[in-house]
Amino acid sequence: MPYAAITYRVKPGHEDEIAAVFADFQRVDTPDYAAADGTAAGRLLGTGVFVKDDVLVRVIHYEGDFAAVGRHMAAQRGVHVLEERLAPYLAEERDTTSAEGFAAYFRNAVMRPIAQLTVDTHPARA
Repeated sequence: MPYAAITYRVKPGHEDEIAAVFADFQRVDTPDYAAADGTAAGRLLGTGVFVKDDVLVRVIHYEGDFAAVGRHMAAQRGVHVLEERLAPYLAEERDTTSAEGFAAYFRNAVMRPIAQLTVDTHPARA
């Protein structure tokens, strides 16, 4: 099952404040998400958030269509609260107030995957 990493450029020296923002994060209403036509598109399996100096990375473990993850997250109230609270610590302003703006940022901030290894793909498992 794949992973995706989303980057945020943040102002250095605010790691504790950023950690506090994420500590209060309201989780999504359901891990299952739908395609634009309403059919099942996948499931969120887990998330990790990491910060160092001026880089924050959110790692998303999911199954299904990643494009639909952005739409699902854009519809979550907790995501918008987090975005509002995170805004003062961002090095670059961005508009995530609309579903379209959030989805655009989400698409543009995804890091290029280099390797994704799991126990399921380990040669000893064959």
